Amino acid sequence: MTGEVSFIEFGVGEVERGKTFYGELFGWRFAPGPSGEQAGASVEMPGMAAGMHPDDAGVWPYVFFRVGDLDTAVERVQELGGSVDPTPGDAADAEATFGRFRMCRDDQGSRFGLHQPPSGS
Repeated sequence: MTGEVSFIEFGVGEVERGKTFYGELFGWRFAPGPSGEQAGASVEMPGMAAGMHPDDAGVWPYVFFRVGDLDTAVERVQELGGSVDPTPGDAADAEATFGRFRMCRDDQGSRFGLHQPPSGS
């Protein structure tokens, strides 16, 4: 369904420290991220897809909303007065396993993400 929360991403300074902290706090388990262990980790929690990426300490979690067609959703964000951040350099590495995604801002500057899961998801 379009618009449901599809994914949550936690930014941390160091992934291993983040895994220790959140693992101890919530009992979360982790697997390598879609681009491999160096790029982050997937959080194994029931009912919600989540991940952790490095080199982004101090940010709040990013919420990604599911869309059926990323290109159409990006155009709509811009039509409504929002903006779309440049595609991250590592996006192509994760596309086959994670799907396509873009970080956006609404017409007041608040950040959110759009996520088009891979075909068949």
